[in-house]
Amino acid sequence: MNTKIIKGLREVQSKYDAFFIDLWGVIHNGVQLYPDAINVLKELNKLNKRFVLISNAPRPSKSVEKYLINLKMDKIYLKNIFTSGEAALQTLKNNIYGKKFYHLGPKRDDDLISSFRENKTTLEKCDFILCTGLFDKEKEKDSLNFYSTLLTKYKKLKMICTNPDLIVHRGSKMEYCAGSVAAIFEKLGGSVVYFGKPYPEIYNFCIKKNEKVLAIGDNIRTDIIGANKMKFDSLFIIHGIHKKEFLTIPTKNYDNVLKKYKTKTDYYQERLIW
Repeated sequence: MNTKIIKGLREVQSKYDAFFIDLWGVIHNGVQLYPDAINVLKELNKLNKRFVLISNAPRPSKSVEKYLINLKMDKIYLKNIFTSGEAALQTLKNNIYGKKFYHLGPKRDDDLISSFRENKTTLEKCDFILCTGLFDKEKEKDSLNFYSTLLTKYKKLKMICTNPDLIVHRGSKMEYCAGSVAAIFEKLGGSVVYFGKPYPEIYNFCIKKNEKVLAIGDNIRTDIIGANKMKFDSLFIIHGIHKKEFLTIPTKNYDNVLKKYKTKTDYYQERLIW
Protein backbone atom coordinates (compact mmCIF):
# COMPACT_ATOMS: atom_id res chain seq x y z
CA MET A 1 0.00 0.00 0.00
CA ASN A 2 1.20 3.52 -0.87
CA THR A 3 0.75 5.33 2.40
CA LYS A 4 2.16 8.84 2.27
CA ILE A 5 3.87 10.85 4.99
CA ILE A 6 2.65 14.40 4.43
CA LYS A 7 4.18 17.58 5.82
CA GLY A 8 0.89 19.45 5.81
CA LEU A 9 -2.80 18.99 5.05
CA ARG A 10 -2.42 21.66 2.35
CA GLU A 11 -0.76 18.97 0.16
CA VAL A 12 -3.96 16.90 -0.16
CA GLN A 13 -6.90 19.12 0.88
CA SER A 14 -7.96 19.85 -2.72
CA LYS A 15 -8.99 16.20 -3.17
CA TYR A 16 -11.73 16.42 -0.52
CA ASP A 17 -15.10 18.10 -0.02
CA ALA A 18 -15.35 17.49 3.72
CA PHE A 19 -13.11 16.67 6.68
CA PHE A 20 -14.24 14.68 9.72
CA ILE A 21 -11.75 15.73 12.39
CA ASP A 22 -11.32 14.06 15.76
CA LEU A 23 -11.01 16.39 18.74
CA TRP A 24 -9.14 14.84 21.67
CA GLY A 25 -5.57 14.03 20.60
CA VAL A 26 -5.83 15.99 17.33
CA ILE A 27 -7.26 19.43 18.19
CA HIS A 28 -6.56 19.42 21.95
CA ASN A 29 -5.19 17.24 24.75
CA GLY A 30 -7.92 17.86 27.31
CA VAL A 31 -5.96 20.75 28.80
CA GLN A 32 -5.07 23.03 25.90
CA LEU A 33 -5.66 23.52 22.18
CA TYR A 34 -2.94 22.67 19.67
CA PRO A 35 -2.14 25.93 17.79
CA ASP A 36 -1.11 24.15 14.55
CA ALA A 37 -4.38 22.23 14.50
CA ILE A 38 -6.40 25.41 15.08
CA ASN A 39 -4.51 26.93 12.14
CA VAL A 40 -5.72 23.99 10.00
CA LEU A 41 -9.33 24.87 10.88
CA LYS A 42 -8.59 28.50 10.01
CA GLU A 43 -7.21 27.56 6.58
CA LEU A 44 -10.08 25.15 5.81
CA ASN A 45 -12.51 27.89 6.79
CA LYS A 46 -10.80 30.33 4.41
CA LEU A 47 -11.24 27.81 1.59
CA ASN A 48 -14.92 27.28 2.49
CA LYS A 49 -14.19 23.60 3.08
CA ARG A 50 -16.76 21.84 5.25
CA PHE A 51 -15.40 20.21 8.38
CA VAL A 52 -17.11 18.37 11.21
CA LEU A 53 -15.50 18.10 14.64
CA ILE A 54 -16.56 14.55 15.41
CA SER A 55 -15.95 13.22 18.89
CA ASN A 56 -16.52 10.15 21.02
CA ALA A 57 -17.38 12.44 23.94
CA PRO A 58 -20.29 10.89 25.92
CA ARG A 59 -22.07 14.25 26.15
CA PRO A 60 -24.41 16.29 23.94
CA SER A 61 -22.75 18.27 21.16
CA LYS A 62 -23.67 21.58 22.85
CA SER A 63 -21.74 20.56 25.99
CA VAL A 64 -18.61 19.89 23.96
CA GLU A 65 -19.06 23.24 22.23
CA LYS A 66 -19.01 24.97 25.65
CA TYR A 67 -15.96 22.93 26.65
CA LEU A 68 -14.07 24.06 23.53
CA ILE A 69 -15.04 27.69 24.11
CA ASN A 70 -13.58 27.34 27.62
CA LEU A 71 -10.35 26.17 25.97
CA LYS A 72 -10.46 29.48 24.02
CA MET A 73 -11.49 28.07 20.64
CA ASP A 74 -13.02 30.68 18.34
CA LYS A 75 -16.76 30.12 17.87
CA ILE A 76 -16.31 30.45 14.10
CA TYR A 77 -14.92 26.89 14.03
CA LEU A 78 -17.77 25.40 16.04
CA LYS A 79 -20.51 25.35 13.41
CA ASN A 80 -20.42 21.57 13.02
CA ILE A 81 -19.81 19.43 16.12
CA PHE A 82 -21.21 15.96 16.56
CA THR A 83 -20.60 13.61 19.48
CA SER A 84 -21.23 9.97 20.30
CA GLY A 85 -23.32 11.25 23.21
CA GLU A 86 -25.55 13.15 20.80
CA ALA A 87 -25.97 10.05 18.61
CA ALA A 88 -26.96 8.00 21.68
CA LEU A 89 -29.32 10.72 22.90
CA GLN A 90 -31.26 10.75 19.63
CA THR A 91 -31.85 6.99 20.01
CA LEU A 92 -32.47 6.80 23.77
CA LYS A 93 -35.30 9.33 23.53
CA ASN A 94 -37.25 6.62 21.67
CA ASN A 95 -36.96 4.12 24.58
CA ILE A 96 -35.64 1.45 22.20
CA TYR A 97 -33.81 -0.37 25.00
CA GLY A 98 -36.45 0.18 27.67
CA LYS A 99 -37.30 3.15 29.84
CA LYS A 100 -35.48 2.77 33.16
CA PHE A 101 -31.69 2.99 33.11
CA TYR A 102 -28.73 2.88 35.47
CA HIS A 103 -26.15 5.59 34.80
CA LEU A 104 -22.61 4.27 35.09
CA GLY A 105 -20.35 7.30 34.75
CA PRO A 106 -19.19 10.59 36.28
CA LYS A 107 -21.48 13.43 37.33
CA ARG A 108 -20.05 15.67 34.59
CA ASP A 109 -21.98 13.52 32.07
CA ASP A 110 -25.35 14.21 33.74
CA ASP A 111 -26.23 16.70 31.00
CA LEU A 112 -26.65 13.73 28.65
CA ILE A 113 -29.61 12.47 30.71
CA SER A 114 -31.09 15.81 31.78
CA SER A 115 -34.16 15.45 29.55
CA PHE A 116 -35.09 12.01 30.95
CA ARG A 117 -33.51 12.09 34.41
CA GLU A 118 -36.72 10.75 35.97
CA ASN A 119 -36.00 7.38 34.31
CA LYS A 120 -32.71 6.95 36.20
CA THR A 121 -32.78 4.12 38.73
CA THR A 122 -30.66 1.42 40.41
CA LEU A 123 -28.91 -1.58 38.85
CA GLU A 124 -31.52 -3.84 40.45
CA LYS A 125 -34.47 -2.01 38.86
CA CYS A 126 -33.13 -0.81 35.48
CA ASP A 127 -33.97 -2.01 31.96
CA PHE A 128 -30.46 -1.21 30.70
CA ILE A 129 -27.11 0.25 31.77
CA LEU A 130 -26.08 3.60 30.28
CA CYS A 131 -22.27 3.75 30.46
CA THR A 132 -20.61 7.12 29.85
CA GLY A 133 -17.32 6.39 31.64
CA LEU A 134 -15.94 5.65 35.07
CA PHE A 135 -17.41 7.04 38.27
CA ASP A 136 -15.96 10.21 39.75
CA LYS A 137 -12.50 9.84 41.21
CA GLU A 138 -12.28 7.52 44.17
CA LYS A 139 -9.33 5.19 44.61
CA GLU A 140 -11.23 1.93 44.34
CA LYS A 141 -13.24 3.21 41.38
CA ASP A 142 -10.10 3.96 39.35
CA SER A 143 -9.51 0.21 39.14
CA LEU A 144 -11.19 -1.72 36.32
CA ASN A 145 -11.55 -4.63 38.75
CA PHE A 146 -14.12 -2.54 40.62
CA TYR A 147 -16.40 -2.58 37.56
CA SER A 148 -15.95 -6.30 36.98
CA THR A 149 -17.19 -6.94 40.52
CA LEU A 150 -19.99 -4.37 40.24
CA LEU A 151 -21.42 -5.75 36.99
CA THR A 152 -20.95 -9.50 37.35
CA LYS A 153 -24.52 -10.10 38.60
CA TYR A 154 -26.07 -7.92 35.89
CA LYS A 155 -24.65 -9.38 32.69
CA LYS A 156 -28.15 -10.22 31.42
CA LEU A 157 -28.83 -6.51 31.02
CA LYS A 158 -27.87 -4.62 27.87
CA MET A 159 -25.23 -1.92 28.19
CA ILE A 160 -25.34 1.24 26.06
CA CYS A 161 -21.80 2.61 25.72
CA THR A 162 -21.61 6.26 24.66
CA ASN A 163 -17.83 6.36 24.18
CA PRO A 164 -16.10 3.36 22.54
CA ASP A 165 -12.63 4.78 23.32
CA LEU A 166 -10.59 2.64 25.73
CA ILE A 167 -8.28 5.38 27.02
CA VAL A 168 -7.53 9.07 26.56
CA HIS A 169 -4.61 11.28 27.56
CA ARG A 170 -5.58 14.33 29.63
CA GLY A 171 -2.40 16.34 29.28
CA SER A 172 0.27 13.75 30.07
CA LYS A 173 -1.99 11.55 32.22
CA MET A 174 -3.76 8.44 30.90
CA GLU A 175 -7.43 7.92 31.82
CA TYR A 176 -9.80 5.03 31.13
CA CYS A 177 -12.91 5.72 29.03
CA ALA A 178 -16.33 4.05 28.81
CA GLY A 179 -15.04 1.59 26.20
CA SER A 180 -12.81 -0.04 28.83
CA VAL A 181 -15.80 -0.65 31.09
CA ALA A 182 -17.82 -1.97 28.14
CA ALA A 183 -14.98 -4.37 27.26
CA ILE A 184 -15.11 -5.75 30.83
CA PHE A 185 -18.88 -6.18 30.56
CA GLU A 186 -18.47 -8.12 27.31
CA LYS A 187 -15.86 -10.37 28.94
CA LEU A 188 -18.40 -11.13 31.65
CA GLY A 189 -20.81 -12.25 28.90
CA GLY A 190 -22.85 -9.05 28.69
CA SER A 191 -24.15 -7.43 25.49
CA VAL A 192 -23.06 -3.90 24.52
CA VAL A 193 -24.48 -1.42 22.02
CA TYR A 194 -21.87 1.19 21.06
CA PHE A 195 -22.45 4.75 19.89
CA GLY A 196 -19.55 6.62 18.33
CA LYS A 197 -16.59 5.91 16.08
CA PRO A 198 -15.95 3.36 14.53
CA TYR A 199 -19.68 2.54 14.30
CA PRO A 200 -21.59 3.88 11.27
CA GLU A 201 -24.43 5.72 13.05
CA ILE A 202 -22.31 8.67 14.13
CA TYR A 203 -21.02 9.20 10.57
CA ASN A 204 -24.48 8.88 9.06
CA PHE A 205 -25.60 11.89 11.11
CA CYS A 206 -22.75 13.95 9.60
CA ILE A 207 -22.22 12.98 5.98
CA LYS A 208 -23.78 14.70 2.97
CA LYS A 209 -24.57 12.95 -0.30
CA ASN A 210 -21.70 12.47 -2.77
CA GLU A 211 -19.09 14.12 -0.56
CA LYS A 212 -15.48 12.95 -0.75
CA VAL A 213 -14.49 12.74 2.93
CA LEU A 214 -11.10 12.69 4.65
CA ALA A 215 -11.29 11.41 8.24
CA ILE A 216 -8.54 12.67 10.56
CA GLY A 217 -7.76 11.05 13.90
CA ASP A 218 -5.19 9.64 16.31
CA ASN A 219 -7.01 6.47 17.40
CA ILE A 220 -6.60 3.41 15.17
CA ARG A 221 -9.46 1.47 16.80
CA THR A 222 -12.01 4.25 16.37
CA ASP A 223 -10.93 6.95 13.88
CA ILE A 224 -9.07 4.84 11.33
CA ILE A 225 -11.11 1.63 11.51
CA GLY A 226 -14.23 3.82 11.35
CA ALA A 227 -12.94 5.53 8.21
CA ASN A 228 -12.17 2.14 6.65
CA LYS A 229 -15.68 0.87 7.42
CA MET A 230 -17.21 3.96 5.81
CA LYS A 231 -14.78 3.80 2.86
CA PHE A 232 -13.44 7.28 3.68
CA ASP A 233 -9.82 8.21 3.07
CA SER A 234 -7.98 8.83 6.33
CA LEU A 235 -5.11 10.78 7.84
CA PHE A 236 -3.56 9.21 10.94
CA ILE A 237 -1.98 11.48 13.57
CA ILE A 238 0.81 9.46 15.17
CA HIS A 239 1.54 11.75 18.13
CA GLY A 240 -1.64 10.74 19.96
CA ILE A 241 -3.02 7.63 21.65
CA HIS A 242 -0.59 5.34 19.79
CA LYS A 243 2.55 7.49 19.91
CA LYS A 244 4.55 4.90 21.87
CA GLU A 245 4.00 2.41 19.06
CA PHE A 246 5.25 4.78 16.36
CA LEU A 247 7.86 7.19 17.68
CA THR A 248 10.51 4.50 18.16
CA ILE A 249 10.20 2.87 14.71
CA PRO A 250 11.26 4.01 11.20
CA THR A 251 8.57 5.54 9.02
CA LYS A 252 8.82 2.65 6.56
CA ASN A 253 7.33 0.39 9.26
CA TYR A 254 4.26 2.52 10.04
CA ASP A 255 1.96 0.46 7.83
CA ASN A 256 3.01 -2.70 9.68
CA VAL A 257 1.61 -1.29 12.92
CA LEU A 258 -1.76 -0.64 11.30
CA LYS A 259 -1.75 -4.14 9.81
CA LYS A 260 -1.69 -5.52 13.36
CA TYR A 261 -5.05 -3.78 13.85
CA LYS A 262 -6.26 -5.12 10.47
CA THR A 263 -6.67 -1.64 9.08
CA LYS A 264 -4.91 0.91 6.86
CA THR A 265 -4.61 4.65 6.34
CA ASP A 266 -3.87 6.91 3.38
CA TYR A 267 -1.67 9.50 5.05
CA TYR A 268 0.40 10.07 8.19
CA GLN A 269 1.32 13.23 10.07
CA GLU A 270 3.06 13.48 13.42
CA ARG A 271 0.64 16.25 14.39
CA LEU A 272 -2.12 17.97 12.43
CA ILE A 273 -0.41 20.81 10.55
CA TRP A 274 -1.47 22.87 7.54
